[in-house]
Amino acid sequence: MGLPAPVLTPDIMTDVHVFRPTLRPTSRGKIVGRNPAMRRVLDTIQRVAASTCTVLITGESGTGKELVVAALHDASPRAGKPLVTVNCGAIPENLIESELFGHVRGAFTGAHATRQGHVAAAEGGTLFLDEIGELPMLVQVKLLRLLQQREYSIVGESRVTKSDIRIVAATNRDLEAEVTAHRFREDLYYRLNVIHLELPALRERSEDVELLAIHFLHGCVSRAGRRDVLGFTPEALELLRGYAWPGNVRSLENTIERAVLLTAGPLVTAADLPERIRQPSTPQGQAETQRSLPDTGIDLRAAVELYENHLITQALERTGRNKNRAAQLLGLNRTTLVEMLKRKGI
Repeated sequence: MGLPAPVLTPDIMTDVHVFRPTLRPTSRGKIVGRNPAMRRVLDTIQRVAASTCTVLITGESGTGKELVVAALHDASPRAGKPLVTVNCGAIPENLIESELFGHVRGAFTGAHATRQGHVAAAEGGTLFLDEIGELPMLVQVKLLRLLQQREYSIVGESRVTKSDIRIVAATNRDLEAEVTAHRFREDLYYRLNVIHLELPALRERSEDVELLAIHFLHGCVSRAGRRDVLGFTPEALELLRGYAWPGNVRSLENTIERAVLLTAGPLVTAADLPERIRQPSTPQGQAETQRSLPDTGIDLRAAVELYENHLITQALERTGRNKNRAAQLLGLNRTTLVEMLKRKGI
């Protein structure tokens, strides 16, 4: 027996019927919406899928880069081969070369056995390098060789290995600025930036918020066994539409999952949404910086701590809890941020 349909307002039902909210099903989920910029991205994918050209995807964290990569891979002649995803920002700098290219036994301390790298695992298919701006310079040189000569060397081995893979890279950094700052190789940047896909932030595709919320509700209802949850109240939908979504589509999905789990049903109400969404939106930091000093005084240390926690939480949400990127947004060293998270219990 199928799931009951969410309760929708008439205008949303019209939108779903006319625009068919699933722009593209992929092997890793559906791309949902009707935003023109997303349609242009998918049109470009269709045109370049059959080629072997390198694709660079940019956009804020949580905008759906992995789904776009899956759409590209699925539409290509490599669809029957592996799609391997590597988060370059999540691998320690001293291990990234070994993770990408593999190593032989005894290549370095702790290399007790020969291990295949991600490049070999993606042979014949697509290698998706997420957060490529995090790659250290030494590995950038080796990646450039892979792109130019279609070959690489396993760590600890002099023999050259040929490779047949398509490389797709993604970042939420400004790579041109990174090149200017000498943190990213210019020649590698131009090798990667053959086809450039810029994904819009969710705040730039507000017409998709309701459609995405409905899509995520269907999935969450099924996973959580909450068949009593049928949809959203108009007030809840209005709040979802009005929020800026600094964490983009990923943040919206997490919010809907939380609401489905906590709601009494049958509709997700405004009260089921997090406080940050229920409160009227203000420019970043305005409420905190323009608040008047109460006549009774204030606990300054506590107020500063609260504001600090708020900014750290925002940075983590915006970067999908990537500590390297969050530290950069906050002007901190990564180790300093990690220590603060431990101390604050965030």
